[in-house]
Amino acid sequence: MSKGPGLFADIGKKARDLLTRDYNTDQKFSISTNTLSGVALTSTVLKKGVVHAADVSTQYKYRNALFDVKIDTDSNVMTTITITEILPSTKAIASFKVPDYNSSKLEVQYFHDHATVTATAALKQNPLVDLTATLGSPTISFGAEAGYDTTSRSFTKYNFGISVTKPDKCASIILGDKADSIKASYLQHLDESKRSAAVGEVYRKFSTNENVITVGGLYAVDHLTSVKAKLNSNGKLGALVQHEVLPKSIVTISGEIDTKTLEKYPRFGLSLALKP
Repeated sequence: MSKGPGLFADIGKKARDLLTRDYNTDQKFSISTNTLSGVALTSTVLKKGVVHAADVSTQYKYRNALFDVKIDTDSNVMTTITITEILPSTKAIASFKVPDYNSSKLEVQYFHDHATVTATAALKQNPLVDLTATLGSPTISFGAEAGYDTTSRSFTKYNFGISVTKPDKCASIILGDKADSIKASYLQHLDESKRSAAVGEVYRKFSTNENVITVGGLYAVDHLTSVKAKLNSNGKLGALVQHEVLPKSIVTISGEIDTKTLEKYPRFGLSLALKP
């Protein structure tokens, strides 16, 4: 693949991940194993409130193809096939779900040194079509995405974004919701290993005059333990601790509280991921 700009979905992703990834108020346990034939197996159990769910997923790589199959307790079978370099600088991703065939879709990605283009279509009679394009370089990129409903012959979305990335910082601006909202984010790494960082995000929705400011941070206590925290202008405070109990095996304890309604109990989540 090329060393050009990333996908449109990558614009603002680093800041978004620091503010959202691994924060949860559920209980989750997963264990992964690898067979001698190269098949990776992962079993996951999730408790969300009073609802329990579980799934088993398998992953197998053969040459330039990656096969991923997941079966859950609701008898859904989800299959994803990813093929790289089916044509030069391209990647094809096909996903299917049984019994919900209408959720099946095909995505094609093309990577160039100065541009990235993707096209996604639902595999049904009157599909929804999504197109994205990004121009630039790994340092600065401009992107746009649009969704089109072939049934109503109307656009379901169109968004625009710009991203600037340096080795120790990144910033992005996304004009979304059909130009009804704007989101600006900035992330600054605080050490050379990039295990500590600070992030800020400003979101405004024009039609409702809604403004949300979020700040957060990541701090590496040592090479096995890290803490994260975030606070937004609505008073939502979240924090988590991650510790590597075994190589590649991580336990995460997270919590969330509304500082404007302290009489309510905070919500907590626990996640344990065991890997070989």
